[in-house]
Amino acid sequence: MEETLFVTERRQSRAEIASHLRSVADALDAGEPVTLSSGTESVTLEIPDRAEFEVKAERETDDGDPELSVEFEIEWHENGSNGDFVIE
Repeated sequence: MEETLFVTERRQSRAEIASHLRSVADALDAGEPVTLSSGTESVTLEIPDRAEFEVKAERETDDGDPELSVEFEIEWHENGSNGDFVIE
């Protein structure tokens, strides 16, 4: 099951997008939490030292004019487990 904690989508300039990405990168570099906010909604995430990082470029051609996208995803286990193999 998936629970959406935060979502926002709006047209912005490349400079505005770069500023958002830079803010996330700066928080990651500093080991600080990442806070996502828009209007009255916000969520703060503690990203661990090691996490799964996925980059995906897509072309959607469902309804005529193709749409391109790039997605950046950081994923980790909330309980702190990293999925490594362990024998106890």
